[in-house]
Amino acid sequence: MTLSRCLFALAFALLLSLASGGKVLAAQAFIMIDSKSGFVLQEKDARVKRQIGSLTKIATAMVVLDWAERHSGDLGQMATVPPEAMLGGGENLVGFQPGDTASLRDLLYAALVQSDNIAAYTLANHVGQTIQSVVPQSPDATPMVTFVGQMNALAKTLRMDRTLFSNATGSDDRVKPLPYSTAMDMARLTRYAMNKPGFRFYVGQKERQISFSHAGSRRDYVLRNTNELLGIEGVEGVKTGRTARAGDCLILSAQRQAEVIKQSETNATVIPRHLIIVLLGSPNRFEEGRQLLAVGWARYDQWAAGGRLVDPKKAL
Repeated sequence: MTLSRCLFALAFALLLSLASGGKVLAAQAFIMIDSKSGFVLQEKDARVKRQIGSLTKIATAMVVLDWAERHSGDLGQMATVPPEAMLGGGENLVGFQPGDTASLRDLLYAALVQSDNIAAYTLANHVGQTIQSVVPQSPDATPMVTFVGQMNALAKTLRMDRTLFSNATGSDDRVKPLPYSTAMDMARLTRYAMNKPGFRFYVGQKERQISFSHAGSRRDYVLRNTNELLGIEGVEGVKTGRTARAGDCLILSAQRQAEVIKQSETNATVIPRHLIIVLLGSPNRFEEGRQLLAVGWARYDQWAAGGRLVDPKKAL
């Protein structure tokens, strides 16, 4: 390692130490990128395969939203909670029961805002059935198998080469094959998702009232976002995740006021400033998320001051 690289590494270590109050960052993997260019500002073990818990629901939501966009799907249409949705366990804070019906839109809110597993399963089952009705499938393919196939196809399109989705919820308990991804692959997925206005709106909601039908009666429920940093220090989303295997996981998208560079009195270049941070296997995801935000913006400012050069080998 050259002297300049050694000095840079020491400077970054000092910056990270200052941002964390002298504490060592304990997350097993992280990555920070400039959302606009995909340039990797900093990473740690970002290519190592790990379980990601409910971060999986970003892929679930994007398959649903992409399907709706490409096939004029109505997100107001109703989906029915199937009995199988209850078998996987996980979060069901809304209190869905088999036979309940809710709009795809409200199920997306429940899956993304409050990370509800029953909502995610119901979305996948409904859209999987719809896909099977128009695209020939293997005779033994269930709607869930069909939907997860679309999740993995999306991952392949986004060059998420070290990712395997096994279900729509992120469950990794007694699941075969065991799902996995990496911090870098999830940054790729998040960058894609946050470029979609609809997705940005869903994950940016601190609270949202949804309704569903139970035994012929309407029930209302107020969702509360699981992302405790939403709305703080420019954070505009996106998702939390947690399982025993994955530990605590967090993805943040944060923005600052755009930079305006004047070329003349009449011409100016406006440069958006957005960070995406993926944090996997953290013992304290929100505190470490704050720390990485501070470091990420410091790294961003340093990169911007140097001309925002993007090395293709360091970009997603």
